[in-house]
Amino acid sequence: MNKNYSIAAILGGTLLIFQACSSSPPKRMTLAEIDAPKWVLKGSSAYEDSSGKAFYGVGSASGIKNFSLQRTASDDRARNDLAKVLEFYTKSLTQDYMASTTSGNFTTNLEEQMIEAGIKNVASATLTGVQIIDHWEHPYRNELFSLARLELDKFKQNLGQYEGLSESVRKAVKDRASKLHEKLEMEIMKKERLR
Repeated sequence: MNKNYSIAAILGGTLLIFQACSSSPPKRMTLAEIDAPKWVLKGSSAYEDSSGKAFYGVGSASGIKNFSLQRTASDDRARNDLAKVLEFYTKSLTQDYMASTTSGNFTTNLEEQMIEAGIKNVASATLTGVQIIDHWEHPYRNELFSLARLELDKFKQNLGQYEGLSESVRKAVKDRASKLHEKLEMEIMKKERLR
């Protein structure tokens, strides 16, 4: 009887050890530790890549079992993230233009209001030109990341087609658009160096 009791005790103890090991939560890994793509780590903003200057938005969706639904949610979140970048960009662009015109002529208030409204309308319209250009799935959890892209040239082209602005205003805003994109890109680089 003693021998059977010892074997049962050993098997029971071994079983308890295996259960304890299997129920402990896995180590949580950061995105950097699992070698995520650079765009996942960088997030959204204005960058220049091999295709030219563009605005980017990053979105993710997790915990959704239906892959198609998860992909749609992740893509939509990337577009929404890009919309926030574009909203910040257009506000900066408007402020830059308004500062320039106010310092030169204090009678351009009505024109400034038209420009602000025009740029916001163009920003909304250009979201239809946004492309989802990449996806990445986290290997250890049910999370999908999406990357949305909008070319600066496409934004400027849509701005040029907006009839609510005079030709001279469109040209001035287009010229400032490239300079402001460079300024935003430099701000991102400064933040990355501080990390």
